[in-house]
Amino acid sequence: MSKTNKENTISRRKFVGMSMAATAAFSIIPSYAVSGLGHVAPSDKLNIAGIGVGGMGLTNLKNLSSQNIVALCDVDWKYAKAAGTTFPNAKKYWDWRKMYEEMGKDIDAVVIATADHTHAVTAAHAMTMGKHVFLQKPLTHSVYESRLLTKLAKKHNVATQMGNQGASGEGVAKTCEILWSGAIGDVTRVESFTDRPIWPQGLNTPERGDWVPDTLDWDLFTGPAKMRPYNEVYHPWNWRGWWDYGTGALGDMACHILHPVFEGLQLGYPSKVQASSSLLLNDSAPVAQSVKYTFPSREAKKGKINLGEVDVHWYDGGIKPTLPSNWPAGKDPNKSGGGTFFYGTKDILHVGCYGIEPELLSGKSISAPKTERRVEEELGMSWKSGAHEMDWVRACKENPNSRTPTTSDFAEAGPFNEMVVMGVLAVRLQALNKILEWDGQNMKFTNIGANEEIRTVIKDGFKIKEGHPTFDKDWTEPMNAVAYSQELIKHTYRDGWSLPDMPS
Repeated sequence: MSKTNKENTISRRKFVGMSMAATAAFSIIPSYAVSGLGHVAPSDKLNIAGIGVGGMGLTNLKNLSSQNIVALCDVDWKYAKAAGTTFPNAKKYWDWRKMYEEMGKDIDAVVIATADHTHAVTAAHAMTMGKHVFLQKPLTHSVYESRLLTKLAKKHNVATQMGNQGASGEGVAKTCEILWSGAIGDVTRVESFTDRPIWPQGLNTPERGDWVPDTLDWDLFTGPAKMRPYNEVYHPWNWRGWWDYGTGALGDMACHILHPVFEGLQLGYPSKVQASSSLLLNDSAPVAQSVKYTFPSREAKKGKINLGEVDVHWYDGGIKPTLPSNWPAGKDPNKSGGGTFFYGTKDILHVGCYGIEPELLSGKSISAPKTERRVEEELGMSWKSGAHEMDWVRACKENPNSRTPTTSDFAEAGPFNEMVVMGVLAVRLQALNKILEWDGQNMKFTNIGANEEIRTVIKDGFKIKEGHPTFDKDWTEPMNAVAYSQELIKHTYRDGWSLPDMPS
């Protein structure tokens, strides 16, 4: 497919207009199309489009190969070549807006695995067209985007799933059941960590641009973010470590590791957050960071435990929590990329990533009633071989009025992701040197003064001079801290890119 054949100059007015038309068309969709509206038997196949199909997106689509993969969209058809080979009958696109325009009536659902900063815009417009959405983690790049997707999913009553695939394994369900059984008493503190990043972070911004490969459309990759010169350090995979495109190790792994924490403790919005890190740069996530969230008491009990105020600590970049005094000497607390300690009034529970291999540090055996779904048992496959994706397919085909939610549908994943990216906010605002107070309902900090200012380091200026390490740091100009925080909460999109309105 020649790059010269692309048509990626769709105006905002034209796209919004065709989105509204597609929404209207979808509301009266004929019975031959699977829409989740109960028109057809659940055995019929979904017509699925993939957006971002060069990496994890291809894995997701392979796990969905029992369905009809009808369209593929990517900004780099060298990186995505394998997807075209795997699904040769799927129509190929560079621009998802053009794909929606041309194939809106032929697509039932979309699988999105683009860079973090384009998750919200692709998913939001799909939902306004009535399409079911499987969206990779982290759900979005910002708090506002998470809130928007949560409300759009509810308004349009579509089946959704965030791509934290371990949510469909037994670990999250089992961890929740243990907590709710009262086995460790009321939880007062949680400490979680990951061994990520395994990609570069803490890098100075490149001072030169590289030639854009013929197989890559850099403008489409950039999407709603500010335009900057292409450099090979950004694409195709290392974008995770750059603030414009990714959310660092916290965004990448907390959606896996903190899921049993968020669900098990029935967390909502944090009331306070603070963070620290290795050198914080303006454009690149730090090498290592720690975040402390404080969640207020929740009104109701869950099972046998009280949901009192709780502190949740996060560590990455090689930093780990201090081990409990009764932790077995020499034992690695890292299980499949991370681990979590739940400190209760009776005992301490340790689990790995996705809540796997739960164990009580007292050595007591665990006995908790099974109350939660076991997706792998229901579908007869593991989450590694597609249970997470196929549970979403099941939900897409069920009547929306009686649909069983997926294990990470946006009603839960949206608020959960707000928690995750709140940690990113705290890291980027750490120079204010205060515990930040958060009004979750209104998505704003309440204790940043109107005249406070903040600066960050553009580059560290590290050099060896006569055998001595020196730093000649280049700083941003002072920025109003309130305005800066608001931009992090709700991004200003580049001209030509926009989100649907927030439902009331």
